[in-house]
Amino acid sequence: MFVDLDGTLLKTDLLYESLFGLIKAQPWAALLVPLWLAGGKARLKAELARRVEIDPASLVYNPAVLERLEAERSRGRRLVLATAAHHRYADAIARHLGLFDQVLASNDGVNLKAGRKCEAIRAQVPSGVFDYMGNDEADFAIWRAARRGVAVNASSAVIRHAATLCPLETIVTPGRPRLLLILRALRLHQWLKNLLVFVPLLAGNKLGEVGPTLQAAAAFLAFGLCASSIYVLNDLLDLPADRRHPRKCRRPFASGELPLDLGLWLIPGLLLASVAVAVLALPPLFLAALAAYAGSSLFYNLFAKNRVIWDVMLLAGLYSLRVLGGATATAIVPSFWLLAFSMFLFLSLAMVKRYSEMDSMVKLGLGQAEGRGYLTADMPVLQSIGVSAGFLSVLVMALYINSPEVGRVYGRPEALWIVCPLLLFWIGRVWLQTHRGLMHDDPVVFAARDKWSIAIGLVCAVALALGRA
Repeated sequence: MFVDLDGTLLKTDLLYESLFGLIKAQPWAALLVPLWLAGGKARLKAELARRVEIDPASLVYNPAVLERLEAERSRGRRLVLATAAHHRYADAIARHLGLFDQVLASNDGVNLKAGRKCEAIRAQVPSGVFDYMGNDEADFAIWRAARRGVAVNASSAVIRHAATLCPLETIVTPGRPRLLLILRALRLHQWLKNLLVFVPLLAGNKLGEVGPTLQAAAAFLAFGLCASSIYVLNDLLDLPADRRHPRKCRRPFASGELPLDLGLWLIPGLLLASVAVAVLALPPLFLAALAAYAGSSLFYNLFAKNRVIWDVMLLAGLYSLRVLGGATATAIVPSFWLLAFSMFLFLSLAMVKRYSEMDSMVKLGLGQAEGRGYLTADMPVLQSIGVSAGFLSVLVMALYINSPEVGRVYGRPEALWIVCPLLLFWIGRVWLQTHRGLMHDDPVVFAARDKWSIAIGLVCAVALALGRA
């Protein structure tokens, strides 16, 4: 039996695994990919294999296929891994699994796919009697020559045609609907962060005015689409690390439920949709804020994510850019007080995110999270910085309430004093929950689901309304 690798034995594709690995490790070298591809797929795969190491243990295998191959091997059947992946990766996977007697794979000059794979298989079986396990249209030539075929998670069109070529068996792994998986990959729940674009409306006492509110809603949509594009890119760049994480391993791309090449379409598609909303519905200055957000997110994912302090400063800055984006969309100039308050509060929340990640590593018995510059021994320092920054944001709020500028917006500024103890309580509670290991990876998502956070937010909103009365 000859067995295909990408999409059959694996739930993923090694070409895209290595491509995203190159982008993550050597972003500038990724600019050479079009040049390598011009020399043919064999050259592209060879160049990627030379530069990118892939750990076979970190890949996502199809358990139904593994079970079938183990049963075939126990009956003494000869198994051959026949793949278009580069031989460096194929050999490593064969050694890791210990199931195959031989490996047929692409080399630096030959891309072993479709007809070429069929020729290589025929050369190994002079009698012409063999079975083949594959998954897509590229396998038609081999199924035509095979005695029997096995189609793994193939589309209905592939199965129908393959069944006309040879007796066909199917292996289908149950999965969730594709649309639901895509929506999950977009992380729509993270769009809650984009509600920050409404903060300038709230601070400028214009929330509810039709024109500015519609502008802020358009900014919310544009930031959401842009953020989802970045989230997809982040998931594709962090595949090995996510697969070792107790929760992130269930993400659609990391788990192999969504094909990696789909991400190559989602990233530019979502980004173009975001730009279209900005160009058609918002002022030109907003597009600059959106570009700054996208550029900062890209810099964070490619260069700053594994660098201590840099990463949390950029995370805090991305929160603040949403506020500035709302200001540019509604033509409301943000005050010094708002920017200072945002800077300290968002730095505290960024520290919460890192601390919770380190706490997860402690529970796994690890000293460091993969792709992060922090050690679990750094947790007391992260907590100290985060708690201090959070309380400094409350100090900024108190100074604002006592400043002459507050009278320009609020008729009863004394009503705002209740906000300070509520913020102190909330920040203290968030950090206590984080210290106890009860914090979601993202504190904004935690706050949206936490009844105490919701209640405190409602009381603060009432206090702001009373202050304006």
